[in-house]
Amino acid sequence: MRLVLAGTPEVAVPSLAALVASRHDVVGVVTRPDAAAGRGRRSRPSPVRVLAQAHGIPVLAPRHPREPDFVAALRDLQPDCVPVVAYGALVPRAARDVPTHGWVNLHFSLLPAWRGAAPVQHALMAGDDISGVTVFRLDEGMDTGPLLATMTERLRADDTAGAVLDRLATAGAQLLVQVMDALEDGAVQPVPQPADGASLAPKIGVADARVDLTLPAVAVDRLVRGCTPSPGAWTTLQGRRLKLGPVTPVEPSGGELDDLLPPGHVRFIGADVLVGTATVPVRLSTVQPEGKRPMPAGDWARGARLSTVSVLGDPAPSPAPTTDEEHDG
Repeated sequence: MRLVLAGTPEVAVPSLAALVASRHDVVGVVTRPDAAAGRGRRSRPSPVRVLAQAHGIPVLAPRHPREPDFVAALRDLQPDCVPVVAYGALVPRAARDVPTHGWVNLHFSLLPAWRGAAPVQHALMAGDDISGVTVFRLDEGMDTGPLLATMTERLRADDTAGAVLDRLATAGAQLLVQVMDALEDGAVQPVPQPADGASLAPKIGVADARVDLTLPAVAVDRLVRGCTPSPGAWTTLQGRRLKLGPVTPVEPSGGELDDLLPPGHVRFIGADVLVGTATVPVRLSTVQPEGKRPMPAGDWARGARLSTVSVLGDPAPSPAPTTDEEHDG
C-alpha cells in the first residue's frame, strides 16, 4: 500500500523505520511544524521529520491538518492509509476521508482505557499492572474509533513512563506493520470499542508533576515514575524548584531506616537521602536543582549543606509553561 505516516516525537520513529522496511511504500510524512526546544530555544525539526528527510521522504508540516492546502497536498500523495503515531493534533474529517483505509492510530494503552495524550503516564500513576498498545481507526472522537489490533505489556515495579514508552514504541511498530499487511490483504475487520471501562489521560503539565509529600509513599513513587522523564516530577526547597528522579519507598527492615519521618523532612543515613511521606520514607536517587544538571541525591545533599531540619515541599513560584510534545495522535 501507499502510506503516509503522521507522527512527531521520538516514540513515532520506530514506526516510521518499520514501515520503511516493510513491503509498503511510504510516500510521505505528516508532522508538526518545527518548534523551539532546549535552553537556547532554537527551532528544531521533529524526530520524525529528521528520519523522513534521511530517507528522502516528502514531509508535510501544516500548522493544522484542517488547512485546505494540506488536504490537497495529502490527496496528491494518493495514500491508501495514513498510520498515526503521536502526531499531536486532531484530524478533521476532510483529511480522514482522503485515504481508502482512513487514518489508523497506534495508541499506547489498551483502549478504551486511558484515552488521550498521556496514557502511559496515567497508567503508571494509577498503579496499573498491565498496559499495552491498540491500533484503531480514527473517527471524530478522542481515541474512540473501532479496534483493529491490541497487544499487552506487563508493567514493572520500577518502570518509568520513558522506559514503558520505549518498549511500547518498538513493539507497537511491529504491530502497526502487521495491521497494514492485514488491511492490504483484507484480513482484518474493525471492531467497536467496549462500552465499559473508558478512562481519560489528558496531557500532564508541569503543575501536575509537583510531588505532594503528604501523600503515601506508594503514591509519591507512582507520580514520580509517571512523570519521568517528561515533564519531570518536582518539589521545592526554600522556594526553589527541585526535580526528582525515581524514588524508592523504604521497605521495613528492623533498623533505623524504619523510623517514620514527617512529610517532606529529610534524613541522611549513610549514603541514603530519605524524605518523609504520609507513610514510610522514600529514598531519593537523583535530583536536579534549578539551573543545574541532574546529580546523585547524596552529592546534592552534601553540596547544599542540608540539615536534618530541612523540609522539601515549601511554597514555590508558578510553574513555567511547557512545550513538550504530546505522546498520542
